[in-house]
Amino acid sequence: MSAGDQPLAGPGPGRSGGLMDLGLRLVSAVVLAALALGALWAGGWLFAAFWLVAGVAIVWEWQHLVGGQALNLRLVVGAATIAVSAGLASLGQGEVGLALVMAGSLLCAWLAGRDKALWSGAGVFYAGALVVSVCLLRNSLFHGAAAILWLFAVVWGTDIMAYFGGRLIGGPKLWPRVSPGKTWSGFCVGVVSGAAAGCAVALYATTPGELSLLPLVVLGLLAAMVSQGGDLFESAIKRRFGAKDSGRVIPGHGGVMDRLDGFIFAAAFAALIGTAHKGAVAAAHGLLVW
Repeated sequence: MSAGDQPLAGPGPGRSGGLMDLGLRLVSAVVLAALALGALWAGGWLFAAFWLVAGVAIVWEWQHLVGGQALNLRLVVGAATIAVSAGLASLGQGEVGLALVMAGSLLCAWLAGRDKALWSGAGVFYAGALVVSVCLLRNSLFHGAAAILWLFAVVWGTDIMAYFGGRLIGGPKLWPRVSPGKTWSGFCVGVVSGAAAGCAVALYATTPGELSLLPLVVLGLLAAMVSQGGDLFESAIKRRFGAKDSGRVIPGHGGVMDRLDGFIFAAAFAALIGTAHKGAVAAAHGLLVW
């Protein structure tokens, strides 16, 4: 969820609460970023475990948001699907992992009954796409860590600068029916800033002269826009089911879905591009080197 979705309190009695909430969000964001970077540095099963926990939390939040029959069984099926698909993707079997995610999605859709089938199945696919994508990229033959760092830079840079751009510039709303706090100015500032941050991090994390700047800029702009689309998607889902937040596990942010909405879309985009270019075993290389 973009910070722009949470307006700062105006002058008066509510202002201190707004500042406290902003401070809580900042602390939570720093802690989560440190954990994500630590897992990235560790790699291997620790990296997979970190994102497996995130994927299972997303399944939990989404299925509770949707409701419907056989909820506990759907949670078990969803968690098992995410766990096995993460292992497969970590071994370079991203296509098999994605096929398993689709099978788990269909099973959860069937368990949920006709009224909730589409929504329940989509939740497993949503979480699975995240876990498969990051594991596939991190365990790529070349540039796995650099690709994830690039993703972090693009998404975090977009999110942070969209907030400040929207607050400082203001102007027309991006999609007020879905996310009243987002503005076109914030969107544009965020996208450009995210692409620039991604370029800087990728160039620093790889051998000088190895990457071409133009493809990196274009991919950064596209990934930043996709990330913003992920924010809007999750806002639309919550509005559809009448929820303010997907959960309460992260102080100041709500649920895991609220924190990772843009990253999920950007990670899936990056994995698709990299796999299409160089294959699943070298997805990170295919993403960054053109």
